[in-house]
Amino acid sequence: MRHGFGFFGAILATVLVVLAMSVFTVDQRQYAIIFQMGEVKYLIKEPGLTFKWPLIQNVRFFDKRILTLDNPEPERFVTSEKKNVLVDSYIKWRIVDPQLFYISVQGDEQRAKIRLNQTINAGLREEFGRKTVHDVVSGERDEIMKVVRAKADLDARTIGVEVVDVRLKRVELPTEVSDAVYRRMEAERKRNANQLRSEGAAEAEKIRADADKKREIIIAEAYRDAQKIKGEGDAAATATYGQAFGQNPEFYSFYRSLEAYRASFKSKSDVMVVDPGSDFFKYMKGVGKGGEGGRGK
Repeated sequence: MRHGFGFFGAILATVLVVLAMSVFTVDQRQYAIIFQMGEVKYLIKEPGLTFKWPLIQNVRFFDKRILTLDNPEPERFVTSEKKNVLVDSYIKWRIVDPQLFYISVQGDEQRAKIRLNQTINAGLREEFGRKTVHDVVSGERDEIMKVVRAKADLDARTIGVEVVDVRLKRVELPTEVSDAVYRRMEAERKRNANQLRSEGAAEAEKIRADADKKREIIIAEAYRDAQKIKGEGDAAATATYGQAFGQNPEFYSFYRSLEAYRASFKSKSDVMVVDPGSDFFKYMKGVGKGGEGGRGK
């Protein structure tokens, strides 16, 4: 009886061991390739519980997530002006064909990274060789990254890999280049500033001249209107005086003579040489005669 239980236990243990060797789980973040006698048997892309033949089949897993290849040190590239720039970049990539990936690089991610890094560096070297320092520093990074990614992806597909993105984190100039570039940029900014100042000064002069012209026109029109009103006022006053003095010409003549006397004898030092028989003393003579007659009476 004991031997029967021992034999049954051994069989059960063997079955459990064989079952454990036959069952495996594929994670949702992984691919799995089943090998039989060293050859690829089939590929498993969907996650879940899967079986294989023990002893004659084995399984190998490959990451299906997006991976990052980040260079620890910036690379030196030469622009079309034969000037050096330091470029710090990184690559986003993933395995899309695990079977081709295994055949091409034996499923070694490190070998795939070396291949990708060489391809990206060659593409960047070619693109930077077509651009100036000003282009790569200030304006055309997006275009460079787009072109390099497309070229690198074509090569990466041959090893079962997709290049998702290529990013230039930083583009710096060596010390010997940066000073010259900054001086040129500063000169360009000063030239633009001077041009804007000149245009502003010209516009200011134009506005000032237009304002002066309008001011002169307004003053001339105001003077014209004032003179017109003054003339109308003088005409009205003259007409009123004429109408008033026309009713008594003798009084008007007398009034005018008084005004002339007042204007002629403003100061005690005034001297006038006039014939005593002149009409200028007409009313003075009358006043004197009247005085003498009054005194005689």
